[in-house]
Order: sequence, then structure tokens, then C-alpha cells
Amino acid sequence: MAAGILQASVQNRGLVLDPRTKLMMLFNIALFVLGSAGGESVEPLVPVLCFMPAVLFISAKKWKQAATYLSIYLASWLVYTRLVPLTTGAINFILLGCSGMLSRFLPGIAMGGYLVSTTTVSEFTAAMLRMHLSEKIIIPLSVMFRFFPTVMDEAASINAAMKMRGIHIGGRNAGKMLEYRLVPLMTCCVKIGEELSAAALTRGLGGEVRRTNICKIGFHVQDYILLGIGLIPYILWIWEVVM
Repeated sequence: MAAGILQASVQNRGLVLDPRTKLMMLFNIALFVLGSAGGESVEPLVPVLCFMPAVLFISAKKWKQAATYLSIYLASWLVYTRLVPLTTGAINFILLGCSGMLSRFLPGIAMGGYLVSTTTVSEFTAAMLRMHLSEKIIIPLSVMFRFFPTVMDEAASINAAMKMRGIHIGGRNAGKMLEYRLVPLMTCCVKIGEELSAAALTRGLGGEVRRTNICKIGFHVQDYILLGIGLIPYILWIWEVVM
């Protein structure tokens, strides 16, 4: 059976990383790319962090995601650095806002997509237990971890069904797109949330006895390499503060 949108599979996912390594990389991108932390000392490493999701997508053989991310990010970066200084007025404001938001938000979104699409719920739960987090945090995160991929699968199915009925842009019933796509999707979201919550409790989350897990997680050579790269921005940041 083909994997759904963002659905994680243990087969053919390329470079196997510990979920904690992926979370650290996601946090670094959010902190240093989106949050612009570290100032000028960390700025030279921002392109490295931005291209990391593309490298990981390629290692996982997700060629389409890697190409899409690279093309959109490079286009927004070129507009931000080359085209924005040449414009003025309203055009400058629009280009600056669009390209700036894409270049800042897109790396984190791509890294989050890689995290969700290459990590199973069991691996994620095991990683959270290794970090000794409370189940009050683990249960909602585990539910949300599968919520968005499931919703995207439902949205794709709804879109396919509506296209068969001519309800799409350019179709004869384009005016009904909002009603016949959004309303079923909202209903599915409510139902999916309830089902995933019940599934999490059925799997033993929230019980008095500590939950066991048969999946194997741990740090390997590739994890230590990426963790070392992820520590460099903090070292430069501390060095700048101290000096």
C-alpha cells in the first residue's frame, strides 16, 4: 500500500536519525532562522541551517519535496536579496513581506514536514519517554503528530471526489468549492481528533503502568555529526556574548 501524505514508513526512509536529533534541528531552525537569534555571529550559518531540510529530504529519497523546497526557498531568497533593493513603494513592501516571510518560515515548515514524514508515532513516543517528559505533554503531542498527516490525506480524498463532480477552479461548479470542500474537511477534523485521542489511550498512554515500546531508538554516528553541527551556533552565540 502506498504511503499517504506525510505518513511515516520504516521502509525506504534513507538516513535514520533519532527523533531527538530531528527535534533539536527543528528547534535550531526556529531559533536561529525564524527568530534571528545569535546576531551577526550566527548569520553565516543560517544558509547551512536553511539547506539542511533539503539535504535530509534527499537522503530520505523524497525528491519531489526536496526540489519543491529548494525552488521556492531559492526564489524567495533571490527576490529578498536582489529584487527588493531595486524597488520602492507598495511593490517593495509586498515583495519584502512575501519573500521575507517565505525565507524565514519555509525552512521550519520543511524541517517539520521531514520530522513528521520520517518518524513513526512509536519512535516519537519512545523518544519523549527517554526525555522523561510528562504524559500530559506526550499524549497531546502524539495525537497531533498523526493529526495533520491524516487530515491531509482526507483533504486529498475530498479534492479528488470533488474534481470528479466538476467542483474545482475552472469547473462548472467552481462557486461551490468552499461549501463542498471546507465543510466536509472540518467535519473530518473533529472526527479524526476524537479517534486519535481514543487510539492514544488504547495504546496505553495515560495509564498508571509505564508503557513499554518495542521500537529501537538511539544515537548513531549520523546523529552525533548533526548534533555537533547544531551546537556550533550556540558556541558562536556564547562566544560573542562573552567577548
